[in-house]
Amino acid sequence: MVDKKTKIKKVRSKKKKETTYEAEDIYVLQGLEPVRRRPGMYIGSTGPEGLHHLVREVFFNSIDEAMMGYCSEIKVSLLASNRVKVEDNGRGIPIERHPQTKKSALETVMTTLHAGAKFGGKVYASTGGLHGVGVSAVCALSDWMRVEVCRAGQKYFQEYSKGKTKTRVQKIGKCREQGTTVIFEPDSEIFKTPPTHHPLSEGEPLRFNSKKILNFLRQQAYINKGVKIIFYDNRGPEKINYSFYFEGGLPSYIKYLTQGVTPRHQNIFYSSGERNGILAEAALRYTDEYECYEESFANNVHTEDGGNHLTGFRAALTRTFNDYARKNGFLKEGDDNLSGEDVREGLTGVVSVKIKDPQFEGQTKTKLGNPEAKVVVEQVVYEGLVDFLERNPQDAKIIIENCILSAKARKAAKAARETVLRKGVLGGLALPGKLADCASRKPEDSELYIVEGESAGGSCKGARDRRFQAILPLRGKILNVERARLDKILSSKEIKSLIIALGTAIAEDFNIEKIRYQRIILTLDADVDGSHLRTLLLTLFYRYFQPIIEKGYLYIAQPPLYRIQAGKKVEYAYTEADKAEILDSMRKEKLSSFTIQHYKGLGEMNPEQLWETTMNPENRVLLKVTIENAKEADKIFDTLMGEEVLPRKRFIQTHAKKVINLDI
Repeated sequence: MVDKKTKIKKVRSKKKKETTYEAEDIYVLQGLEPVRRRPGMYIGSTGPEGLHHLVREVFFNSIDEAMMGYCSEIKVSLLASNRVKVEDNGRGIPIERHPQTKKSALETVMTTLHAGAKFGGKVYASTGGLHGVGVSAVCALSDWMRVEVCRAGQKYFQEYSKGKTKTRVQKIGKCREQGTTVIFEPDSEIFKTPPTHHPLSEGEPLRFNSKKILNFLRQQAYINKGVKIIFYDNRGPEKINYSFYFEGGLPSYIKYLTQGVTPRHQNIFYSSGERNGILAEAALRYTDEYECYEESFANNVHTEDGGNHLTGFRAALTRTFNDYARKNGFLKEGDDNLSGEDVREGLTGVVSVKIKDPQFEGQTKTKLGNPEAKVVVEQVVYEGLVDFLERNPQDAKIIIENCILSAKARKAAKAARETVLRKGVLGGLALPGKLADCASRKPEDSELYIVEGESAGGSCKGARDRRFQAILPLRGKILNVERARLDKILSSKEIKSLIIALGTAIAEDFNIEKIRYQRIILTLDADVDGSHLRTLLLTLFYRYFQPIIEKGYLYIAQPPLYRIQAGKKVEYAYTEADKAEILDSMRKEKLSSFTIQHYKGLGEMNPEQLWETTMNPENRVLLKVTIENAKEADKIFDTLMGEEVLPRKRFIQTHAKKVINLDI
């Protein structure tokens, strides 16, 4: 028998002998091969986000025409066979022979990386597609694509497959209007769900989500005022059709974003201006929320990770409010200045820049790097905000007083936060006594089950694999954090226990790198009380531990509702549909009698049953908690957990019929 160390040495020795590095080992990928070989480098991922990024890339070609004043209407349609059609009434892509490539301009644009009029700076002054890989990357990753162009009264088309041309550019008739139509079908071999552990599983092709596309198009209609954007979903028997057209621009968008919450002041702030060839605009409003919500755009691209334009916006707020507060006696001599955190509590803000040469970080353009954008945005917002505060003294008073109240709460929260952390340090980072920790100290291997009550905690402790599974029982309901400041939250014993168990700290001290478990599993009873606690915990994680959700570390366990036994055969049903299917199967097998046990709580299961159904990684079902749309999630939490009763009542009335099994 060869020991492992010897075996490794032999393999390495063999590899060293056989491996060469010669000229023929250098690969030169032609055309769009690099995109197909490494799609994640160009569109971020081959999952749902990457799939929908294809739509955005094609759409931005049309919106660039609108930014230049040549396009007033864009249509996006979802078709059968998972196809998407994007139509605009812009100038149409040129079809004449390109002097450099000796191919048509249309074919050059569609099949060549870094090709387009945007690089010269003459045709497009500011665009979202300056990486030059947008529409060509879509072509590379499409099983089939067709482009139709109307120019000078003539209609042309060309088809492509996986980045290669299938036909030459052909004239197909006459047309009155001008514009470009792109129809594409993503390559199902690239965009598919990950295969399951089943050996025959290959993964299903990903499908377009109409709600995701609809949200994106609505957002674009607000920030591109005066452009009509139409959406069709023609895939099902019931056709879906939405049309967006807004003249109000960013102030209208702020109104939309703050629907359902109470504004603190009457007037929405808006300012725009141009400096050094950069057009900047911003709008904001304060509400009675504690959270801050900001969106930033560069050449219409939603920069989800912010950048220098957002930094300039924030700097202008802090500077302006401190100047105004000092000048008007809200802050006395000796008082600390308001911090950035203080002036952003309850803020809903949007900032947008149009810039000739945007420096995006990454191919998916999630962050703007241009230093000059910070300077211009800060100047424009500062000057506009000074004027706004002077013209609206009542609004100014409300905003400044709210910022000062936020500063006081921040100091109280800091003291409470330091108390929690100091107790942990003085206790040798002592973990909560109720926590049954696991032996593993590797976060990637460790799991934390959060359960309700000692009964469920006892069952889970008896069922777990103590090598990697930890149990934290919570006593009763935790505090609803939706309408509470941090100092009050940290006075909750149960929440303090959870913070110390997670190891990440909270608020300003939060550090995802210090997390002790990379699988945090909410394991609660399948009744009303369990659902309520689950909602309270989800609210806590969404408001104060959102990076844990974004990293994919938060899960919801799916314990069974029923244990069904016929003779020696035992099956577990996780839904009412499972129960009906199992009973039907047993009847077909002519099993005479059934014993059905309804689990109303985890405490009713013995440790063996709990391990088999809920905790064994080989058998259990876990739902990963994700955030598809942060603002939509924010509104739902406001509705379900906020102070206003009427919106919650409407939500319940709307969704009551969807509840299949209500245990009261």
